[in-house]
Amino acid sequence: MNKSMDKMTFKHLLATTTREKEDSYVVNELFTRYPSIQELLDVTEEELLQMNGIGKVKAQQIIAALQLARMNPNPSEERFTIRSPEDAYEYLRDMQYLNQEHFVVLGLNTKNEILYRETIFVGTLNSSVVHPREVFKSLIRRSCASAIVSHNHPSGDVSPSQEDVHVTKRLHEAGKTIGIEVLDHIIVGHERYVSLKEKGYL
Repeated sequence: MNKSMDKMTFKHLLATTTREKEDSYVVNELFTRYPSIQELLDVTEEELLQMNGIGKVKAQQIIAALQLARMNPNPSEERFTIRSPEDAYEYLRDMQYLNQEHFVVLGLNTKNEILYRETIFVGTLNSSVVHPREVFKSLIRRSCASAIVSHNHPSGDVSPSQEDVHVTKRLHEAGKTIGIEVLDHIIVGHERYVSLKEKGYL
């Protein structure tokens, strides 16, 4: 995809290929769930089929449009690289504005570049709802080398709870077994964050 293909051009390509209007529910929902072009390029047919209004035929049309966009080897957006907990926070700092707790997974390649971002759970964090199966399902499917997990504290206080620590250690152990290392758990607050790796929990 050449550098001139911005989001508007990409939206037009998707709309044309799927015979949808550019402001249709399907097109808008795609850009809401996958806000960057790179995230859209990485979407799978299985993920598309989980969205309301997208059946088998529509999913195949969208995949076809994404394949067209991939044909040019020059990406329009460089992948974001995580070199430190601060980098991870910069990428995730939009979470500070959420009114509920969101648990997010970042899948990384061997260069620590972000391959995708996925919200696994919305609600109060506990180990029964943040299950390793849900966290690692997409990581395995997309052949990720490692991951960073994150959740926000709507109160703004980033102090980790015992449950935060428990979830972190559980996911870290599962990752070692599977072969996908959990590099860090970032808690996002109001203009601040805490890294559980820096705190010694990983």
